[in-house]
Amino acid sequence: MSSFDSVPEQHEAKRLLSAALAEGPVHAYLFHGPGGVGKRELALRFAGELLGDQTRVARGSHPDLYVLEPLGEQIRIDDVRELRRDLHMRPFEADRRVYLVFGADALNEDAADALLKDLEEPPPYAVIVLVAERLGPLPETIRSRCQLVPFRRLSEPALREAIAKRAAGLSDAEIATLARTAGGRLGRALQLLDPAAVRRRAELIRVARAVYAEPDFDTSAATEALVAGITERGTEAKDAAEARLETMEMTGREAEQ
Repeated sequence: MSSFDSVPEQHEAKRLLSAALAEGPVHAYLFHGPGGVGKRELALRFAGELLGDQTRVARGSHPDLYVLEPLGEQIRIDDVRELRRDLHMRPFEADRRVYLVFGADALNEDAADALLKDLEEPPPYAVIVLVAERLGPLPETIRSRCQLVPFRRLSEPALREAIAKRAAGLSDAEIATLARTAGGRLGRALQLLDPAAVRRRAELIRVARAVYAEPDFDTSAATEALVAGITERGTEAKDAAEARLETMEMTGREAEQ
């Protein structure tokens, strides 16, 4: 069984990455396509194959793995400068070092220019994987220096199968409704299965309708309800990030950062 099998469909992406493992990887890849269709998981699986250790890559604790994600809405030049400093360190254990840049379409102009310098002349042991939902925001100079790996929306049968595996007990009708609503994105389907997300969405819809349907609409109460939902979602994201950090082997200073 291939380590890629956990990602539904994405046959073209899997074909390209399997060929890279068989023939040797190029220096840079650009995974692109809709959110929630498997780009992140396949990038981690690919890194695990390149480094020969799926378990530590999944935990984020392999010494030859470097992961960069947007902080807020952008990836800034200081983040890329830190990556570039690491890029010129030789591998610690494996034959190569792997750099995963999630949300690469959030690179601001200065950060993209800085990254381009190493995409043009990368160290021979480095493999850089950019992961983006949109190609448009990325400069053509970056796109042209990467092998493009396309991702598609999932078929409804594939979504149904994936939902059934993750949510035992749902009826066939409920699974079919979720699959249609998710629009080809497994990540969206999983959000729809999250009770807290469902509750927040219902509250948002209620407030939006009340603007027009309730003559005595209370703006302060509505604002309070929306802010509460945003705060709750932010707390969930923070807790999830801290949970990931707990599995990583870092110094106290690195973990705090």
